[in-house]
Amino acid sequence: MAEPVESAESAQSFDLITMGRIGVDLYPLQSGVPLARVETFGKFLGGSAANVAVAAARLGRSSAVITRTGDDPFGAYLHEALKGFGVDDRWVTPVAAYPTPVTFCEIFPPDDFPLYFYRRPKAPDLEIHTGELDLAAIRAARIFWITGTGLSQEPSRSATLAALAARDKAGTTVFDLDWRPALWNDTVRPDPVQARRYYAEALRHATVAVGNVDECEIATGVREPEACAGALLAAGVELAVVKQGPKGVLAVHRDGSRAEVPPVPVEVVNGLGAGDAFGGSLCHGLLSGWDLTTTVRHANAAGALVASRLACSSAMPTRAEVDDFLARATA
Repeated sequence: MAEPVESAESAQSFDLITMGRIGVDLYPLQSGVPLARVETFGKFLGGSAANVAVAAARLGRSSAVITRTGDDPFGAYLHEALKGFGVDDRWVTPVAAYPTPVTFCEIFPPDDFPLYFYRRPKAPDLEIHTGELDLAAIRAARIFWITGTGLSQEPSRSATLAALAARDKAGTTVFDLDWRPALWNDTVRPDPVQARRYYAEALRHATVAVGNVDECEIATGVREPEACAGALLAAGVELAVVKQGPKGVLAVHRDGSRAEVPPVPVEVVNGLGAGDAFGGSLCHGLLSGWDLTTTVRHANAAGALVASRLACSSAMPTRAEVDDFLARATA
């Protein structure tokens, strides 16, 4: 295997580097219509790692993503889309053997948005190899963000854990728990106990963990929000962020500070992507040095704005949009 890459270009320090899933989202342009009867679709950049990088870029942060696409027209589209959003694509490389993933959804507001992933025989973003990583850039980034999906298969699993070990908690390292069982194994129901072993290893190297109650249960074995936060802190992180849907967000820091923030009410158009907007805004707040309540309130607002729009990546709000939305919400 090749030695890990440490290029001259890695001297540039990004505010945020994400690592993980990317693909093309094909969203129905008709709401409330079953997928079998949908006639027109919109094409968008998708995938959690890519969306978080876009969300941070929209808020004025320098961001890049480590991922892989197919060597095909959809892969070329994703490069163009990333550049259009101001996300650095130098670590987005092609895999000739596998097609760029496509994801369809159905839109039944306010809370039913089924996803259909087309990632067979294997998604290129799971073909990230340790020897191809720019470890100097990963260490230099102010925030490094990884996802649970990156732990689902080799060689991505080993590469993700190697990146975390090389970073060694430099700066802020965020683990998005991101539990999507359909992506762990194409043929066999994934074993949460086995997954928990990999999650525990990642948590040892992370400083921040973010996930909903279901994802926290996969990572820790408990699902009551306070217990989830406590278990994540015990696993090694400094900040645990537990998303509770209509009950809002609980954030607990090892230093004893905490925030419990209710959701911002909106008319939901498409709930997909709200979590990625939350993640990008969370990074923005952490980079800005805001207190915990301000950071989570801003992230909630960014997520709500995306939930009120059709798309994910192209719906990510700017600073001005979030500030205006918060001002109107608290007026």
